This record gives sequence, structure tokens and C-alpha cells, in this order.
Amino acid sequence: MIALTRTTRLRENLAGAVGGPEEPLHTLRIEGFRIVPIHLPENLMVSVSGVRGRVGEPLTPELMAGIAAALGAHLRDVEGGRTIILGRDSRVSGPMFARAVTSGLQSVGCDVIDVGVVPTPTILMAVRHHGAIGGIGVTASHNPAEWNALKLVSSEGIFLDADRSARFREYLTTRDPIRASWDELGSVTSDDEAWSRHLEAILALPQIDVETIRNARLKVAVDCVHGAGGPVMSELLERLGCEVVGIGMEPDGWFPRDPEPTAANLADLGRLVSESGAAIGLAIDPDADRLSLVDETGRPMGEDLTLALGCAAVLARTPGPVVTNLSTSAVVEDVASAFDSPLVRAPVGEVNVARRMQAEGAVVGGEGNGGLILPALHHTRDAPLASALILQHLAEEGVTPSQAADRWPKYEIVKEKVSFPREGLADGYAALEAELAADSSDGSDGLRLAWQAKGAWLHVRPSGTEPVVRLIAEARTREAAQQLVDRAGTLLESVV
Repeated sequence: MIALTRTTRLRENLAGAVGGPEEPLHTLRIEGFRIVPIHLPENLMVSVSGVRGRVGEPLTPELMAGIAAALGAHLRDVEGGRTIILGRDSRVSGPMFARAVTSGLQSVGCDVIDVGVVPTPTILMAVRHHGAIGGIGVTASHNPAEWNALKLVSSEGIFLDADRSARFREYLTTRDPIRASWDELGSVTSDDEAWSRHLEAILALPQIDVETIRNARLKVAVDCVHGAGGPVMSELLERLGCEVVGIGMEPDGWFPRDPEPTAANLADLGRLVSESGAAIGLAIDPDADRLSLVDETGRPMGEDLTLALGCAAVLARTPGPVVTNLSTSAVVEDVASAFDSPLVRAPVGEVNVARRMQAEGAVVGGEGNGGLILPALHHTRDAPLASALILQHLAEEGVTPSQAADRWPKYEIVKEKVSFPREGLADGYAALEAELAADSSDGSDGLRLAWQAKGAWLHVRPSGTEPVVRLIAEARTREAAQQLVDRAGTLLESVV
């Protein structure tokens, strides 16, 4: 069976053969030919985090072009304009997919402004700058090199939320977008100043005192894992008067390790900090929206402390509500409480947190994976911004990273991934609630159970970026947190 592209001429040629033009084109069948909307492979991850998968299977240039064409046509229907921003991280498959996405967008009459290899937050800021109807980031964020993805951006300069994602997916799977004629194809231009505007906006923030940071004369070690963050972090830190030593700074996409900036992946950065005498280590993920810290001794501090210390820097100057997700450490609650600021939790997913921040009028927020959001700049996780705020905190308080962390209660967090049939999760949640006798439960995103007196919580949810179920627990000791994860895993297995 052959899928045909819809065009005006094709509609005219086929209309008479099927009984008239009033029949929806995507249902037409003629002698074994069928005009169909795009088919989404089962192994393609689709969520508010975008669409992602492994290169070659299921991700092909044809699939990426089709998704891009559908998004362009959908956004044109909704927004009425035609300009879409395109950017990418440094993955080896990025140029191929960027060309495919460009072709798909042009084919439905969208004008593409290509901002090149930049941090994901730079792409979102460019959408607002150009008044575009949306944007696409060709990036799989923290996933390994064999993955890639499309992050889909609305005209607001934030990712498509659950409602917009659902509407686009319905369009994607039921509609065949009308292609532009030869004289209405979209144009392609470049914007080489997108990161420069982003950088200047960071340095102009009232929460950042550039002279205070410059006067501290900090030596900073950086690991950008050969992602998009190398050149931009070098420029930012030099503007802040820092001496920079780095690894993985060339944005060539050849990741030398698992690129997720978790503590287990930061041994090389820890050695660089120790050997160079750096004041702090900054680990950036491939699309530069997440930041993880290494203290002055070379010890990984955990991603949750990025948000905690960043919040402390912001709240010291701008008190107000804080929003984070259900999987973030309680240390962020402790920081908010110290500044008499309320803390609200939202489902996991950057756009879920961003929407809740808008609703609450939050002054800062983000996710415990090292993703800090500052509404004064935009509602997007931003590693360069988070880096500047962390350096601001250290310079203003005159403390080392370990001293900054020691001001707050200590927790241990354990994160594991398990293969578990998603269709059995409802029964799994019921078993967990029945057996674990928590003080409170939250079912807005998987299941989160909390025990206030013990200073412990457990969150079980299906991942939106990988085909796994995540088990995350926090307690005052690692042993207690591990016991929670182990008990949860055993209970889940018992209902399979």
C-alpha cells in the first residue's frame, strides 16, 4: 500500500473517482492506493517532552519531515502566521534531521529561521524575539547519542503543554497536511545572534550582579560532554570574569560518557576540579538546559542542589512563590521556607512546572534534575542562567559550594529505572498505597507517597523520555531511601 502526498491537483484528480470532493481526503482509497496521515511507530516516545527515539529505528528523516510538516500546518491553522524557529544540539544525527525538518516545514509553506547549534532555551527565546508561531528543537536532551528527538515549542516560547500536545497529536494522526505549491514554499534564513541576545539578557537580570561575580575571580571547571553548551558556557563565564578549565567543550556530538549529568557520570569533572584547584565544577547536558554541580573537593553534589542554591540566590533578592515537580528533593522546600516563600508541586515535565509557575506567579522554580526556571527571563530550564545564579550565590555569600550546601538539611535520594508494563501500573499504584501506609498521597503524576515525620517520600511514574518506569525515593539516610525503592519494586513485581 502506497501513501500519497496530498496536493490540490491530487484532490482534483481523485475526487471524481470516489464520489465527490466532500469526502475527507485522508480516508480516500483507490485501487490499492491510500492517502493516509502519518503513522507513529510504537517505539516512538511521545509526551509533553516532545517525540523521541533511536536514530534509524524509529527515527528516520522521512518521519521527522512528516512530523515537522504536520506541526507547521497545525501551527499555521492555530496561529495564522508562518515563521518557525529551528535549532539543535550537537548530536551527530542533528544535521541530517535538521535538514529533514526544514524540508517538512517548507513543504507546508512555513518560513524557517535557523538559529544553529545553541542551547534549547536559546531556541525558545528566539521564538518570542521573532514573533514566530512556534519552534522546533532537534535534541534528545540528556539521552545517549543514539537517540534524537523533536522538542515542540508554542508561540509563547514554551513547550506544548498537555492540551496543546494532545491537539497536535490528534492532528498528526488523523490529518494529512496540505502541501504548498512550488511558488508558496517556505523560505530559510539564519539567525546567528540568538545566543548573543540570550547572553545579554542573562547578564542584565536584576538577580545577577556581574561586578560581584567578577570581583570574586572564581576558577570554574566545566564539562559540556561535547554538547551545545561548550562555546556558550566559555563565553558566559569569561564575561563573568571567571578562569575557565573545561572538558568536552567541542560541540561535535561524540559524547564520551552517558551525557545525563547525574553524580555517577561526573568522575572526570571531579578530577578536573581537584587537579586544577577550581572553586566549583559545572556539568551541562547536551542541549544545555540542565546543570549539575561538583563542589570544591571534586564531590558531585546532586542535581537537586542546583535548584535549591539557585532558589536561594533568587529569593534573597526577589521573594515569592516557588514551584517544583513531584520528584524534587525536600531541600527546595527548606530553602523556600527559610525565605517565607510558599512552595507548590506540579507533575514532572518542564512545561507542567512552567504552566504552574504562571498560575502561581512564581518568582523561581524548576525541576530537581538540575533544571532551573526564572520567569524574569523566560519559563524554560536554562543551564547558563542557572550557572550564573549559582556563581552569584557563592560570590555574594562568600562561601564555597560545600559550605553553601551545609546550610541546609541533608537528604539522600535514590533514583532507579525498571522495566514494568505500563498497563499494569494502576494495579501497582493501588498495591503501593495499600501496603506502604503513607501520611499523604498525590496521584496527579503516577503516585507520590510522603511520610512527613520520617522526612521521606516515594514517587513512582512512567518516564516521558524513556520506555521505563522511574522509582525515586528520598529520606534522611541512603539506606532508608534504598529500602523504599526496593520495597516499591518488589510490590510492583508482585502485581505483574
